[in-house]
Amino acid sequence: MWIYGRNPVLEAAREGGVRRVLVARGVERKFLKKLEAAGISYELVPRIELDQLVRTTHQQGIVAEIEEIRLAEPDAPLRLARERGELPLLVLLDGITDPRNYGAILRSAEALGAHGVVSETRRSAPLSPVAVKASAGAARHLPVVQVPNLPRYIEELKEAGVWVYGLAGEGEVALEAADYDRPLAWVIGSEGSGLRRLVRDRCDQLVHIALRGRTPSLNAAVAAGIAVHWALAARRG
Repeated sequence: MWIYGRNPVLEAAREGGVRRVLVARGVERKFLKKLEAAGISYELVPRIELDQLVRTTHQQGIVAEIEEIRLAEPDAPLRLARERGELPLLVLLDGITDPRNYGAILRSAEALGAHGVVSETRRSAPLSPVAVKASAGAARHLPVVQVPNLPRYIEELKEAGVWVYGLAGEGEVALEAADYDRPLAWVIGSEGSGLRRLVRDRCDQLVHIALRGRTPSLNAAVAAGIAVHWALAARRG
């Protein structure tokens, strides 16, 4: 897998997962010295080679080949919660197809302390270089799961004692009023169509975030970050 951008490459290099680094000729010497100070070996190549390799001109003059990030097993988030001695908190994605949104949700979930992000194989953005870049390294530190059937996975979570809250503008329960002192999974729907009926019907409750401005909705990644933060803050009291 090839990733691009200065911060994502530096982060990957710090973690030791980089196989090869290519830098565009003409990049400022100050940046090259930063790479050298970090012990990162690199090859100088024409910038057009980077453009062609990652199919974008916005690579900031650097790309890196990294080890493939493996998807986790479906039970990995619950295992992580047990290892930490914490109540499970998962983020389930229903129809999030934008890789930047996907990566941003991974970043927020990992940074805030969730135990995993789960999406459906057919109706989700893949764990692509764009998503990995947007996750700012979080994809390497968090169980990232893709399942063939999200409604069925929800049923399995409920059998394991996990409550499932769907985030929806028309939800009957306000974010502030929901009970978070229990194993919990948030379901985040697509910005266009929201939660599918099959997913919505399996949620224990639909929860809404109160909006006070004129904008009618939130970006999916922003909404997910708010929901995860609120749940964990409520648990801490």
